[in-house]
Amino acid sequence: MVSIIRKVAVDSRDSYALSKFWEQVTGWGEDPEDPNEPEHEENYIGPGDGRPGLLFINVPEGKQVKNRLHLDLEPEGATRDEEVERVLGLGATLVDDHRRPDGRGWAVLADPEGNEFCILRSAAERAQG
Repeated sequence: MVSIIRKVAVDSRDSYALSKFWEQVTGWGEDPEDPNEPEHEENYIGPGDGRPGLLFINVPEGKQVKNRLHLDLEPEGATRDEEVERVLGLGATLVDDHRRPDGRGWAVLADPEGNEFCILRSAAERAQG
């Protein structure tokens, strides 16, 4: 017997605003049968194909310490560096830069509420060596 991951829950001060940020990052959407609204306590986005999505839940406190769990993102149709710039333009901040001159490495960013995530090299970049 095993358990499958259905959703990854993210505590949020403003679950609606954070769901909108992550919609832009991932290209995922809300559940059309339960659309996200600013007054909702929970706001969900997902790929819509049965894979796990992200559930943003309003909590009263803000983020206090480094995440113990984070997302690693792989760009599709862009390089790692292009994706870092795009996501910074959406409102993320650069936390730590582990990119190397030889092209390897990753960048640690934070969403508008300070939740850290990494942007890795794309599959095409990894295939190049």
